[in-house]
Amino acid sequence: MTVSKMTWRPQYRSSKFRHVFGKAATKESCYDGVPITRSVQDNNFCAVNPRFLAVITECAGGGAFLVLSVHHTGKVDPHQPRVSGHRGNVLDIKWNPFNDYCIASCSEDTTVKVWDIPPHGVLKNLTVPWKDLQGHSRRVGLVEWHPTANNILFSTAYDYKVMIWNLDCPEQVIKNPVRTISHHTDVVLSMSFSTDGSLLATTCKDRRVRLMESHSGNLLREANSKTHKASKVLILGNMKMLLTSGTSRWNDRQIALWDQDDLSVPLLEDNLDGSSGVIFPFYDPDTHMLYLAGKGDGNIRYYEISSEKPYIHFLTEYRSHLPQKGMGVMPKRGLDVSSCEVFRFYKLVTIKGLIEPLSMIVPRRSESYQEDIYPMTAGNKPALTSEEWLSGIDKGPVLMSLKPGSHVAEPYSELTKGSGNLLDSRRSQSRPGMLQLAYIQEQLGTKDRKEGNGLTEGDKSWMPVSNGEDLALCSPPRTENELLLKFHKQQDEIRRLRELLNQRDVRITQLELEIKNIKNIQPQSSL
Repeated sequence: MTVSKMTWRPQYRSSKFRHVFGKAATKESCYDGVPITRSVQDNNFCAVNPRFLAVITECAGGGAFLVLSVHHTGKVDPHQPRVSGHRGNVLDIKWNPFNDYCIASCSEDTTVKVWDIPPHGVLKNLTVPWKDLQGHSRRVGLVEWHPTANNILFSTAYDYKVMIWNLDCPEQVIKNPVRTISHHTDVVLSMSFSTDGSLLATTCKDRRVRLMESHSGNLLREANSKTHKASKVLILGNMKMLLTSGTSRWNDRQIALWDQDDLSVPLLEDNLDGSSGVIFPFYDPDTHMLYLAGKGDGNIRYYEISSEKPYIHFLTEYRSHLPQKGMGVMPKRGLDVSSCEVFRFYKLVTIKGLIEPLSMIVPRRSESYQEDIYPMTAGNKPALTSEEWLSGIDKGPVLMSLKPGSHVAEPYSELTKGSGNLLDSRRSQSRPGMLQLAYIQEQLGTKDRKEGNGLTEGDKSWMPVSNGEDLALCSPPRTENELLLKFHKQQDEIRRLRELLNQRDVRITQLELEIKNIKNIQPQSSL
């Protein structure tokens, strides 16, 4: 197989994402005054979900990170309480994909800790974790949650081992992982899962790309290219391809595409530029778009991936004069579908102590929901329990619709057993004037479930969430611009409700006419 080089001659092809553009948030919508860590680790240092934003901070003595509500933008209090239970610098943080109140962190103190964040955020310094994982012998550099199994966590450290942890156990301190993978001969630089979590891909400082079974750790295939030194790896959804970013033989920044079933030679290699910062790749399996953000760069390149040659199609790039140290990514269920937002970064700008949200938007004139750019996507419900996954079962993610009005399950009460944090009843009370369609439908659905199934109050584990925004956790507007934004959002919701009522009125009229016709037909047939 020969390695094909990419050419940038203009190719005219039909694509609904050709005109995607990046829109940086206004200053009022940024997070200012954040003491972002000065660590030289090549990680993202930031993790986001529809409720909270977490960022690793610089601190003296031990390690800490901040947890902020995504809606509390503006100047951050310098005395904001932190999560500060580590004895060494925190190197990586990741939110549990099935529980918006659970976050894992790893540190130079050789431990991995899993934290329960209170429903209203961190109001005082948090020092006692929910779980303390003590198995590595050297500093832990990366953590990753399994994409479909509940409470399964992977960690890798400078002892060259990848450890698999089962958090569904009664012990608060866990010293023995359920499995240890020991194929690597040097530090693991990145990890990536397939869509159903059955495969795990890693890059290592020994230049090799490894593909293995996530259950057993059995090594399936290994790549060792002399022309490409990989630092980050992604499994590209269900396209049976891997993408790596790294450097070429001449130290140019480079990306390479690999056939998942044959890692002997890359399908494609492309040199980007001669800069030195690590390239962070991000892939959206719903739109097949690839984003490349370089550490220390101000720009973000984005491409469209196809299963046929030339595989990668350059779209355009977002340019900014502010260099990024790391990037957080909002899950799809937290995007604003009313503005056709298909991806959202949270850009860490160290020189200004700033976290800047950056939305990637598909320009559309219509204000209605665009189903063609929002297919069913991975939701926040696990497909497997930890016991099922450990027994060898694999399942794809539980899918959900992003259409406004389709409710999102609130997994907090189901998944944090034994954590000691109970939901405050005030969270189910929405503010006057902020009642949304999702909440109305949820209340009707809850009533129907109670009447039809005889459920009790304790069985309810649903919360009103619309486009990732918890109605009870919305902060009051602090500036005139925020007030106007809230007003316009409220008007949009009122318009949607009116449209829904008009549709139902039309349907009622149609049914009434059908009933009249049936009644008129019946007497004639009896004669």
